Amino acid sequence: MDKVNEWLRHALPGHCAFCMGATQPGKPWCEPCVVALPWNLPACPQCAEPMTASDGKKECLCGACLSRPPSFVRARVPLRYEDEIALLVQRFKFSASPRAGNLLVALLEQALHRELGRPGACNVAWPDGLVSVPLHPRRARQRGFDQADWLASRLGKRLGVSCHRASRHRMTPSQRGLTSRERRANLRQAFSVPTALPARVALVDDVMTTGATLEALGQACLAAGAQEIEVWAVARTPKP
Repeated sequence: MDKVNEWLRHALPGHCAFCMGATQPGKPWCEPCVVALPWNLPACPQCAEPMTASDGKKECLCGACLSRPPSFVRARVPLRYEDEIALLVQRFKFSASPRAGNLLVALLEQALHRELGRPGACNVAWPDGLVSVPLHPRRARQRGFDQADWLASRLGKRLGVSCHRASRHRMTPSQRGLTSRERRANLRQAFSVPTALPARVALVDDVMTTGATLEALGQACLAAGAQEIEVWAVARTPKP
């Protein structure tokens, strides 16, 4: 987190990354702006599906997780893909903006520290490894980089958690407009993990939409020896 803030202070010294106003010392944003971000609360603790205030009781699973539990046991996705966060993700993902990417890393890392404490703290269940959701090599070449790998490598260095690579075997068609069953079929056996994984891993992506991609990668991680899987993403797409 300190390295992220140092980079952001150098890029925009003393100015909030969202409103260009004054910041508190050592922060890349001002307090009103960070409070106003679309935080993903309440949400299902297992898949991070945004929930209504009446449904979002603590540790209350959504209907989908109760009827068809995913391969991952929890999802830590602090924000919703809306407003400022949607614009930030788009600048990072499609324009390869390092400033936008570093802000996303800082937001996710701050949320993880708030929820889990610091790596190495007693009785805190940090994962033993990170696995990013891989782009197909052809799509990565078209885009110029693999955004999930970019996020995971920087998080891993700052948190002291090792990164492990997965492979995507085929360019799957767009998931837009597909039902949940069609999405699962579209991604079946799309991923593999070539090396053995530690017992506890976190899957890393920029945006979690329905969770079908992460579910397919989670199955590949279980086949590679992982025993407990969670998901880390910056933002969750709300249902229409």
